[in-house]
Amino acid sequence: MFVRGYLRASTSEQDATRAREPLEAFARERGLRVAAWYVENESGSKLARPELFRLLKDAQPGDVLLVEQVDRLSRLTAADWNKLKAEIATRQVRVVALDLPTSWMMATADADGFTSRMFEAINGMMLDMLAAVARKDFEDRRRRQAQGIAKAKAEGRMRGRPQDTARNAGIAAMLKKGMSWSQIQGTLRCSRDTIARVAKGV
Repeated sequence: MFVRGYLRASTSEQDATRAREPLEAFARERGLRVAAWYVENESGSKLARPELFRLLKDAQPGDVLLVEQVDRLSRLTAADWNKLKAEIATRQVRVVALDLPTSWMMATADADGFTSRMFEAINGMMLDMLAAVARKDFEDRRRRQAQGIAKAKAEGRMRGRPQDTARNAGIAAMLKKGMSWSQIQGTLRCSRDTIARVAKGV
């Protein structure tokens, strides 16, 4: 059994590795070691996350997917969450989240034992509930943000953020040289959305 740590942040401006220390401490307290780390800056509302699916591809039956919070794993719609759950089940990976105490036993339990199977069933129900809560929180925040923007525009307080022309010119030049989006992100510390906007005009 290998423990595989998954670290995610929504944007390139956020530090996806922030939760590494508490995950390492959790594993260490149980006599375990995190064998591999998978780090990415992608929205949890997207099913297409390269590092998450690389983790699942690398995993062997019984391996642990260790995450700080369930919302690091999913802010997905119900349909996409069911697809991700099916992939996790197919790979026979155990999900352990620090904010889900019912999952903690899955890090050390005998995979074939009755107690393990019982906790797996309970853990599955709790994962579903927390994934639904995470999605609702995501949708609520998006709605409040949209309402705030609409109000600010109506009151004339919002005219849009000025374009960073120097940065955009740098992105365009790098794209023309054939640099990858990841290389551009690492060099200029910009978001993939920004690169996408510039790429449309290149």
